[in-house]
Amino acid sequence: MGGGMHEWDDDFLPAFWRAKRSMTREAGRVLEEHGVHEGQQFLLMCLWNEDGLTPGEVARRIDVSTPTVTRTATRLAAVGLVERRSDEVDSRLVRLCLTERGRSLREPLGAAMRAMSRRALGGMTEEESAQLIRLLARVNANMESSVSE
Repeated sequence: MGGGMHEWDDDFLPAFWRAKRSMTREAGRVLEEHGVHEGQQFLLMCLWNEDGLTPGEVARRIDVSTPTVTRTATRLAAVGLVERRSDEVDSRLVRLCLTERGRSLREPLGAAMRAMSRRALGGMTEEESAQLIRLLARVNANMESSVSE
């Protein structure tokens, strides 16, 4: 696929940006209710799955830079959700560990984010929802590829 113009070429970006803006606004509202800022949920989710990772390990898993993880971890430590610990074997390594408060957010924040997803996908069949997710992954892959038309 590719090549010439399509009648929907002018419709895609405005529709995408409106949806992104709405999702970002709602995610911000939901996260703020739990004392978390937009973007921080990804570091928390990573640690909920595997606590005690290094900033580099987190960065690779959530596809951001290590300095971004370090800044986010500093902010989360300041509000008591994450703490830094020296690695028991290699003291040069820092491990990011959830505090009790950080662990306690897993269920309520997870439930709130799932509810937001259900709201966003409301009125769609399971097949349509799965297709949308696949299509968004394709949009991402297209934009991530180094080849541009």
